[in-house]
Amino acid sequence: MVSNLFRAELVDIFRKALLSSEPPEKFALQTVQEAIKPQRQTKLVLDENQLLENMLRTLLQELVSCAVQSGEPVMHYGQSIDDGDFVQGQIPRLLDIVLYLCEKEHVEGGMVFQLLEDLTEMSTMKNCKDIFAYIESKQDILGKQELFARGKLVMLRTCNQLLRRLSKANDVIFCGRILMFLAHFFPLSERSAVNIKGVFNTSNETKYEKEAPNGISIDFNFYKTFWSLQEYFCNPPSLTLNPTKWHRFTASLTVVLNTFEAQPLSDEEGNANNLEEGAAFTIKYLTSSKLMGLELKDPSFRRHVLVQCLILFDYVKAPGKSDKDLPSEAMIEEIKVSEERVKKLLEVTPPRGKEFLRNIEHILEREKNWVWWKRDGCPPFEKQPVEKKVDGVKKRRPRWRLGNKELSQLWKWADQNPNALTDPERVQTPTVADYWKPMAEDMDPSAGIEAEYHHKNNKVYCWKGLRFSARQDWKVFLGLLNLALKGLFPWNFCLLN
Repeated sequence: MVSNLFRAELVDIFRKALLSSEPPEKFALQTVQEAIKPQRQTKLVLDENQLLENMLRTLLQELVSCAVQSGEPVMHYGQSIDDGDFVQGQIPRLLDIVLYLCEKEHVEGGMVFQLLEDLTEMSTMKNCKDIFAYIESKQDILGKQELFARGKLVMLRTCNQLLRRLSKANDVIFCGRILMFLAHFFPLSERSAVNIKGVFNTSNETKYEKEAPNGISIDFNFYKTFWSLQEYFCNPPSLTLNPTKWHRFTASLTVVLNTFEAQPLSDEEGNANNLEEGAAFTIKYLTSSKLMGLELKDPSFRRHVLVQCLILFDYVKAPGKSDKDLPSEAMIEEIKVSEERVKKLLEVTPPRGKEFLRNIEHILEREKNWVWWKRDGCPPFEKQPVEKKVDGVKKRRPRWRLGNKELSQLWKWADQNPNALTDPERVQTPTVADYWKPMAEDMDPSAGIEAEYHHKNNKVYCWKGLRFSARQDWKVFLGLLNLALKGLFPWNFCLLN
């Protein structure tokens, strides 16, 4: 047991350290050694880590209490400017010290995450924005492997608690900052951010009118049929388990698709009513029956519904389900027919219908990769480098003098026997008469050799012969020129010489 007096002494030691203007690496470890007097000089053991954490949490609570009493923001408490030098607030200073100790593995790596969680729990949402700004500024350090492994669950719990405290309508930007931080902080293959079981938000209920109001100008039965589709979009697994429900869905969908096909949008209507260019998006469309006529003329409204259909079809056909969840042959055929109709409607819906359909198909195709990845248990994307195991001494790759074994061996033989290259029997250049003998035999009618097989048609043969003739027997070469003039020898080869 640690006495309150001893704990107060430890708190005072760290309070004095917070007033230092030097960077944490100059004094942080010395402060811990002075306060704890650890068994090891540079790393605390389990009990010492627990003692230090309890002391730091007590100090943090006292600092927050003082900040609240003074009316200052939590992260600005103790902040001042002396002689032109900016002095950091005491709570960020404390967090920097603990973060440095965790990064250098002097203390347990999850300690800074625990302090951040305590700080958010003790602070108002206004102060939590400043606290989270500090977390964002230290994201690279907190994401290091030695710290991430120790504190990822605490950080996830801290962010989820903040999201539960925030208003989704009034604090949209802050919620987005938290979600973006989690997306960058956790690796892509982190299972905690994946809906492994594929649970749908069935509480997202779309309310619409059940009774027709007075003076309505549209078909109220179509109105109810149209908005009833949202019940099936909200919970697609219920369709494969209940054939009756599936038949009701296909009947309602057929009515809606028939209406869209009977009332196509012209390019003028599409350009006039399109709101996508202005980025005017809403979370949910209004379901008043009085707006039904106007909504049917809105291309964005139609596209939302048609894309919902494609998403539902892709889910029903998705791989990895058990046998009882797989669609029947009749369902697959109905899906195929309806899917073709939906894509046709998307293609003809202005503006740029074909381009929009192509983008949606590309997105849905990529989504299938995620479905397969989740089905396989979310294996990590990061691959560790493969280390090659070599038994005994590593063998060096042989280096040949002339690039390969055969040429090097040939050179070696010539080096051992210098006369091999000068041996008159090694190089035998034929005489001009011997060289042209095959061509003379070709020209003999009694040989019966067809013209296409004559040696004079071989360009390489003729070129070599001309070179031999020009060097060994000039008279023969002149005779070949005469033959060329008479058309009995390829003239172009004479020009090569």
